[in-house]
Amino acid sequence: MAIEVKRKKGETFESFLRRFNKRLIQSKVILEFKDKAHEKSHVSRNRQKRLAVERKDYREKIEYLKKTGHIIEDKRKKKHR
Repeated sequence: MAIEVKRKKGETFESFLRRFNKRLIQSKVILEFKDKAHEKSHVSRNRQKRLAVERKDYREKIEYLKKTGHIIEDKRKKKHR
């Protein structure tokens, strides 16, 4: 899968880089790396459920601490989802 592009005599670096990038796109090397970057590893159902329960417990704990006054809620730092 090695791509070899040699710089031509008198060729500017910018044109060489443009030609190299074009060769990368044509060989679909960039697409493979982009696909691998977005792949998610398989997570078992038990782990997914356990993590969901942990997130729920954490949210409930934080909400309880806010209601009891142990944590002061800063209204300027609202997360937008």
